[in-house]
Amino acid sequence: MATIALTMDTLESTIADNDIVLIDFWAEWCGPCKSFGPIFEELSNKHADIAFAKVDTEAEQTLAAQFGIQSIPTVAAFRDQVLIFAQPGALPAESLEELIGQIKGLDMDDVRAQIEAAQKEQELAGDN
Repeated sequence: MATIALTMDTLESTIADNDIVLIDFWAEWCGPCKSFGPIFEELSNKHADIAFAKVDTEAEQTLAAQFGIQSIPTVAAFRDQVLIFAQPGALPAESLEELIGQIKGLDMDDVRAQIEAAQKEQELAGDN
């Protein structure tokens, strides 16, 4: 599957309609983005079961702000509609491949339980 251009209008449906979504936040003027782009594209062709999306931070400034993007390229990953990874920096192909393996191997029931526990802990801390 080739990469898709992600916008505010397509964000929710893309995350809802795909088990795993990898997002590359980039800009035309960004040197590291230009070197990371072909790696991201190559892996999109290798992993047809994953939605690979690209966000042009210049054209989609609101979307970039929603994700708190301060440095590009930044890679974000969703699994089962849960944001599980977001990190700035261009990844080498091997690292991105390893990240994909880790995402596929996640026990999402455990991830949801950890999120719920953390939210309850925050609520209790707020009550004090």
